[in-house]
Amino acid sequence: MQAARETITLLKNENNLAPLDPAKLKTIAVIGPNAHRSLLGGYSGVPKHNVTVLDGIKAKVGNRVKVLHSEGCKITVGGSWNQDDVTPSNPVEDRKQIAEAVKVAQSADVIVLAIGGNEQTSREAWNLKHMGDRTSLDLIGRQEELVQAMLATGKPVIVFLFNGRPLSINYVAENVPVIFECWYLGQETGHAVADVLFGDFNPGGKLPISFPRSVGHLPVFYNYKPSARRGYLFDDVSPLFAFGFGLSYTNFEIKNVRLKKKKIGLKDSTQVLVDVKNTGKRAGTETVQLYIRDCVSSVTRQVKELKGFQKISLQPGETKTVSLVITPDSLAFYDVKMKCVVEPGEFEIMVGNSSRDGDLQKVILTVTK
Repeated sequence: MQAARETITLLKNENNLAPLDPAKLKTIAVIGPNAHRSLLGGYSGVPKHNVTVLDGIKAKVGNRVKVLHSEGCKITVGGSWNQDDVTPSNPVEDRKQIAEAVKVAQSADVIVLAIGGNEQTSREAWNLKHMGDRTSLDLIGRQEELVQAMLATGKPVIVFLFNGRPLSINYVAENVPVIFECWYLGQETGHAVADVLFGDFNPGGKLPISFPRSVGHLPVFYNYKPSARRGYLFDDVSPLFAFGFGLSYTNFEIKNVRLKKKKIGLKDSTQVLVDVKNTGKRAGTETVQLYIRDCVSSVTRQVKELKGFQKISLQPGETKTVSLVITPDSLAFYDVKMKCVVEPGEFEIMVGNSSRDGDLQKVILTVTK
């Protein structure tokens, strides 16, 4: 249960729509092909019990709020990992379901939309009948049409994504006010989702991978070489959501980044210190991340590499000082002779709450012979 709650990553929360207050709601519409199904991800046993998104929301609100449900559309027919053949959903039937979902949604105060992939759309492909690779990372089937239809109702929409790989959700990212990435949360899916949705748990998850804008942006990763990822014609080179990114229901201020020792020898260590303050009104967690770049080296190095992180909990108004150790291992690399070495020179020390340049503060560490 705790693992499931901590996995959920808040990607967008426009106008602080989430968390929801049950006392201000009369009706919730829980819609989508992943709203009422087991979401285990494959290569898993059968749990003794399983809580779907719909189950969890119903259990959380009880009789205080009316909960409506509609599948909206299908991702694939069946969708089980055990099925070798993958059968696309029928467009005509999907659109009938979308029309039914619109009728349901029109009666609600807010729409919770569970979409993404299933165990067939992201899996190991081991023979000609059991495929799992795709040429597109867009939402499968009529899911984007479902999102558009839900937004067209004028009701607030909150999306929970369930998938085994990052998806290029450009339309969702631009138009849906609240987005959560869940991956696969296991048998406690519904309880974890409900705890986060209604604010009983403040999400603090961070992305372990970058989200591409399209399949054409692959490979997309934060630790690229300086000569890579120059850009694309007519598109942004940056990821849709960056490695290490994740929001909270509160806000954090990271400041006063400093080195315990600004100059060290090749075999010495130091620490980077940073003050983190919870400037919001809720208790929450933040993950402070340390990235390092070797400014000049004998072989080409990455623009930044994650070398440490620390997750801390802060009450509203509380400040903590985080200390992250920088050792020779943090600075070393394999040279042209394949020897693991630390070279003298300047190293850019970057600290923040994601891999995005705009989220990082920098200081310079000098390493001498």
